[in-house]
Amino acid sequence: MRTRDFLEWPFFTPAHRDLAERVDAWAAQRFAGHGDTGGHPEDRDSVDAACKQLVRDLGRAGWTRYSVPWQTEGTANATPAFDVRALALIRETLAWYDGLADFAFAMQGLGSGAITLAGSPEIKQRYLPRVAAGEAIAAFALSEPDAGSDVAAIKCSARRDGDSYVLDGEKTWISNGGIADFYCVFARTSPAEFRPDGSVTARGISAFVVDANTPGFSIAKRIDVIAPHPLATLAFTGCRIPAANRLGAEGEGFKLAMRTLDIFRTSVAGAALGFAQRALDEALKQSLTRPMFGKTLADLQLTQAALADMATEIDAARLQTYRAAWLRDRGDTVTQQVAMAKMSATESAQRAIDRAVQIFGGRGVVHGETVERLYRDIRALRIYEGATEVQKLIIARELLNTARKV
Repeated sequence: MRTRDFLEWPFFTPAHRDLAERVDAWAAQRFAGHGDTGGHPEDRDSVDAACKQLVRDLGRAGWTRYSVPWQTEGTANATPAFDVRALALIRETLAWYDGLADFAFAMQGLGSGAITLAGSPEIKQRYLPRVAAGEAIAAFALSEPDAGSDVAAIKCSARRDGDSYVLDGEKTWISNGGIADFYCVFARTSPAEFRPDGSVTARGISAFVVDANTPGFSIAKRIDVIAPHPLATLAFTGCRIPAANRLGAEGEGFKLAMRTLDIFRTSVAGAALGFAQRALDEALKQSLTRPMFGKTLADLQLTQAALADMATEIDAARLQTYRAAWLRDRGDTVTQQVAMAKMSATESAQRAIDRAVQIFGGRGVVHGETVERLYRDIRALRIYEGATEVQKLIIARELLNTARKV
């Protein structure tokens, strides 16, 4: 019942189509037999172990090199190019099969992206080949208890002391927290500057690599969420790291964080498409086989209307997602298009999955059913890497800036 005819759209090259088919074939074999349970026990230790294994498997299969575009020859002093269409295609495919696999793939890229973009040749060589091979787990440490959407408000500090920096503070909602081998951490290297309205400017933030075994670094607490994955609050107490572990110039960390998020935000939309498509496919199967009033659920017009809404919204979101990815790969400025894609794909996926749960009725809310798992999987995507409300502000800002120039 699942179709992949969108791969014929002109957004994709033959290489993209071949990649999508190869990833799909690998995932079908890797997750065969998972059935409706999703294949993962949900206690913390089991989730940690499953995530670590998925990182290894993705690395061995060669998929992680798309989220960590590192080559040992010829790129030591250059910034490798990310293929955003490939990232979105891989995430859509993995999300259709397994939400934790999508998470593991995405975090290897997001967690090491700042190194790829701004690390010294030595730092790149030390970390990226191991991440690409699935031999090291990466994490992106930006958010704080009082600085989520307002990234500039971070308080974690990094004080220069000779050939070292000393970090103090806290990070929270950090994906891969507790299992990562290293963290790309964003901290203040100069005091916060305030605007007249009380908001904080983005100046004075720098980025660093902190190994998980560094003295002064600790996991303050683990965080359990509705769709289990490794998540934690991090603590830095006199955490001393070499100055060489800084990524890019001092004070350029905010721009580096935004560059990293800009690359991977479109792929969030790809993951949402995978979840939504799986929900539609499950709803179609259920509606065709579920007896209802002497017919099947599919014979009811309200069911048909729900399926039509799901399919139309998914198709529209997919068009926006791969348009944004295509434009990004072409080198265009696509801030507005990426925000639209991220908002459209995640919001429409939430609606599609909710309709699928409704079509399943009582079964839809049974823990472990595919649509119940999808219902939990999708919710975080509307928040992380820029909440829907932030995307609306970005879209409006871009529209108004364009209008003012006319």
